[in-house]
Amino acid sequence: MRGTDRVSGTDRVVTLTMEQIQLLPPEVWVYVLSYLNTEEKHTVRFCCKHLKNLVDHPSLWRDYTVVLSDLRRYTYGFWDTLNYRSLTRVTVRHLGRKEWRRLVKFLPSLSTIVFVDGGRQYKEKYLDALSRFPDLRGVGVRNAIWDEPVLGHNLAVQLGRRLTQLSVCNVRLPNTVQFVNSVSHLVNLRYLLFHQQGEGYGLDTVRPVPCSVFHNLLLNLTKLKHLSWGMKGEPPEPLPDDYFNPADPDQPVFCYGGPVLTTLELVDYPETTLSENALRSLTSLESLAVRYRYIREGVECRLQAWLSPLQHLKSLTIIGGNSLTTYTTTIPPSVTRLTLRVAITLKDMDSIAPKVPGLEHLDIEQNRSSGSLCRRIPMLFPQLKTLRIRFFRREPEKDLLSLHKLRHLVRLELIVERSFILRDYLNGHPWPSPSVQELISELQELSENRITVITTMRQRNPLRECDCVWEGD
Repeated sequence: MRGTDRVSGTDRVVTLTMEQIQLLPPEVWVYVLSYLNTEEKHTVRFCCKHLKNLVDHPSLWRDYTVVLSDLRRYTYGFWDTLNYRSLTRVTVRHLGRKEWRRLVKFLPSLSTIVFVDGGRQYKEKYLDALSRFPDLRGVGVRNAIWDEPVLGHNLAVQLGRRLTQLSVCNVRLPNTVQFVNSVSHLVNLRYLLFHQQGEGYGLDTVRPVPCSVFHNLLLNLTKLKHLSWGMKGEPPEPLPDDYFNPADPDQPVFCYGGPVLTTLELVDYPETTLSENALRSLTSLESLAVRYRYIREGVECRLQAWLSPLQHLKSLTIIGGNSLTTYTTTIPPSVTRLTLRVAITLKDMDSIAPKVPGLEHLDIEQNRSSGSLCRRIPMLFPQLKTLRIRFFRREPEKDLLSLHKLRHLVRLELIVERSFILRDYLNGHPWPSPSVQELISELQELSENRITVITTMRQRNPLRECDCVWEGD
């Protein structure tokens, strides 16, 4: 059996007999196998029948999602393996009527089904089979066009008290108001993601959900904790001050009647849509993410007013938008996780640091105007445990070694712009380049291998990133 020494980074061959494998209790092997990725698990699985059974242990696949397409090609053995692993989460592409029946037959205990990339137009009855999964709790629909309601009244009633998670992203709907009214029947929802691509057959035509309809949704979903809401459509005038603040209809004076949200994400947000009082009643928020669509000159930044009442905020994500100087003074000191995908300078970092003395997780961008951020970070944020740096039009440099001074840092992720790397590939320089690999090795040596370094290559388009997934409650 070939393995990699995690400390030295070298490959070495380890040969074990069947007797030696069986000397260890199964629970010890399962613990060891839990450190392997999916590809490594499948490699070990082919060694012998004993390891095959160990790799298929349900605890090793608890949060795994299997991607299925063309269900007719799968054998009975394949379905038996999925059931043995107790897999309950699947992602499926277009399924015909017979394939839906096959999924119900072989995986009746599914708890989460995500439908992606249909590539055609769908009718209301297409998702009717969802009601036949008794343990279903989560449904996702992404990248599809619907001629009829994606969630009809009958299906909404059947799933009304069962669903706790719903994700609808990049979907063109015939009638947005009808969809939102149907979602209002899912009274046990705890997580809702709705990012609409368009309505009807217009070219990316999106209109904001009317205030009264949105209020009805919030008043009905009393258990909702996590809301990710697309704000792509810009109204001719700003939405009402109380758009996110529905009044309790049973109270004679204003009293917030919506759910106690802990997470709010606004996607494709144009600054002119909401007022500075939009989040005044959401004092329970622990996480706020704003992904700006664009910024217009002369429009006042709302973030400064939004952040002031959020004294329980632990996580703040800002992608795009105004200059940091317009809102850094109001970042709550309770924030321990901060993501800033905006132009950032050393002066900005100096102003942020006193506001977040307990910061443990930081995600920032490094560009040519940022200066030597890596040299300053250990002095400004000494409590960091994880750090992610996105490099644009440059690679990490010598100042990266200063990060070993972060005594609590255990994970460092270095991300570079894909186009920058592809350009260097043409010149025969892979990523990470030898010079960066040398820096990483030296950093790990200085930290006595305490810091795990991950290198990633991504396309630069942060305003369009959309992680349409949910976390378990």
